[in-house]
Amino acid sequence: MGDFDDRNESEFASNKDKEKWDAHKKGSGPGMPPPIFSFKNGKFKFSFWYFIAAVMILLFANAFLTSSGESQEISFSTFKSMIESGSITEVLMGESVYIGTGPHTGNAIQETTTLLSTGKSSYKTVPVDDPNFVTLMDQYGVTYSAYKQSNPLLIQLLMSWVIPLVLFMVIWRFVSKRMGSGGAGGIINFGKNKSQIVAEGDTGVLFDHVAGADESKEELVEIMDFLKTPEKYKAIGGKVPKGVLLVGPPGTGKTMLAKAVAGEAKVPFFRLSGSDFVEMFVGVGASRVRDLFKQAREKAPCIIFIDELDAIGKSRLNVAAGNDEREQTLNQLLVEMDGFSSTAGVIILAATNRPGILDPALLRPGRFDRQVLVDRPDLAGRKAILDIHARDVKFGPDANLEAIAQATPGFVGADLANVINEAALLAVRAGRKAVHQEDLLEAIEKSVAGLKKKNKLINPRERKIVAYHETGHALTAALTEGSDPVQKVTIVPRGMGALGYTLQTPTEDRFLMSREELLGKIDVLLGGRAAEELIFNEVSTGAANDISRATDIARSMITEYGMSEKFKNMALTGGKDPFLGNDGYQQQTRNYSESTGEYIDDEISKVINTRYEKVLKLLGAKLELLRKISEHLLDKETIDAKEFKELVVV
Repeated sequence: MGDFDDRNESEFASNKDKEKWDAHKKGSGPGMPPPIFSFKNGKFKFSFWYFIAAVMILLFANAFLTSSGESQEISFSTFKSMIESGSITEVLMGESVYIGTGPHTGNAIQETTTLLSTGKSSYKTVPVDDPNFVTLMDQYGVTYSAYKQSNPLLIQLLMSWVIPLVLFMVIWRFVSKRMGSGGAGGIINFGKNKSQIVAEGDTGVLFDHVAGADESKEELVEIMDFLKTPEKYKAIGGKVPKGVLLVGPPGTGKTMLAKAVAGEAKVPFFRLSGSDFVEMFVGVGASRVRDLFKQAREKAPCIIFIDELDAIGKSRLNVAAGNDEREQTLNQLLVEMDGFSSTAGVIILAATNRPGILDPALLRPGRFDRQVLVDRPDLAGRKAILDIHARDVKFGPDANLEAIAQATPGFVGADLANVINEAALLAVRAGRKAVHQEDLLEAIEKSVAGLKKKNKLINPRERKIVAYHETGHALTAALTEGSDPVQKVTIVPRGMGALGYTLQTPTEDRFLMSREELLGKIDVLLGGRAAEELIFNEVSTGAANDISRATDIARSMITEYGMSEKFKNMALTGGKDPFLGNDGYQQQTRNYSESTGEYIDDEISKVINTRYEKVLKLLGAKLELLRKISEHLLDKETIDAKEFKELVVV
């Protein structure tokens, strides 16, 4: 039993020896084998491996006990000969075996197979299809009967009870581990929330790490200040908002802002996605919401951040089926947000890029009291974002982040971070030890137009068509007042099927556009096809994307901006998602009659045809310049802004 067999409990004076004595009494500790069964913390514990060992012992015992009565295997011909000699007097006939028994005669075979308890010998053979076998047994007076082979009792127990039980336990353990934290508690953990808890001040993000969202940061400073010094607000009777909803396009830094609030306030930070609440089992999401808020109250003051809130917060209006898993989860979230006190120190931050589809009950005062717009950064914001992401990057003397900020209107923080990273990768690929301006510009083009295809083979005629097409875009832009200046024209293939492109960059951020500016955009888009028709007297499929974009602009002018002759100052659609456009969840809704729809189609056709005729005349008057620039483009494949401006002026 070990080193403590002859000792009693009083001999162990120290706490360490006392622990050894307790372990000794339980049958564990140094020198003791692990228990087969034990009670730990009042719970019955079963050793699975000892169970397997017991089953193996039973199998070996069964094999040993049955081996002593095993029959001698002989051939079928010998079996018949022993019937003729009288050595076999009884035969049991089974489907897979014949067993014969007879008196012990002392021959060599029988000496090894004597049944000591009965004084008989036993033999077995494999059945053979012999029609004379039964006649033979009748001739010599052998008694025979049918034999149904049965397994020994231990084998029957193993097959019917033990093995199925073992398989069930193995499957149970596997499913439990997959469903939860392991063991039988895994199923109970189904209703536990899946939030990632970040300790105080360990988010790794502060407000200094967030750029391009100064107005949004100012809104959140108040939240951070309340978490740090709540007594200042309680003294004057003020209440901090219960919930703050961060809305904005994808990639603008909503998650980073939430981390920055937790990092500045140095409070625990619960982070999870809206999809983490949703499961196939009804009620699981609601249980996870309850568990999340329970943990948050225990760790208050703290922040709960729910990313992609629209996954569980979609509006319940106009929904035919109710009481499903998503709706129960939303109902529980509404109850929890309205139930706890505003002084409990639990602040809820949530982020979404589709605020238009959220349930109105979520957005009312008392739940998400404040909505903070995290919009696309302006020029100064893009420059600040580039500076942050460029801290650990080595740049050459010609690198100009100010110019890169000007060349990336509409880019969000994630896009700008990708530009810096792609530029660094391009510099390494080219064998340089620092990032140069050409790497940054190439990274922008790669983000906008796709990867350059160096080995794309184009026949001479198609190459010429592409050159005139792109020159038509560029020349139309140069001749159209108010159009964005051309930065680059190329016939090097890029991206998904783009055989060339014309890059225009605005000189400043624009938020409003006049009717003439919109028509000018349509002119530039139609310039490529117009150039093809002027030079080749035919058009190609290369203008498919241009036509689609021009048609969208014309339709928006008529249906959204109220710029048509008949329906001035009237919106004919329900609008589109403010951040995702037509690709978002909220699609345009039709608010007009069939006759109005026909008018819209006619008006779009009229606008497109009128602008196309204008572009044909514009380029027709500059036909020689069009040919000159196109031939130069065919020769060099790429023309930059400076070179293009010189060609147009000359």
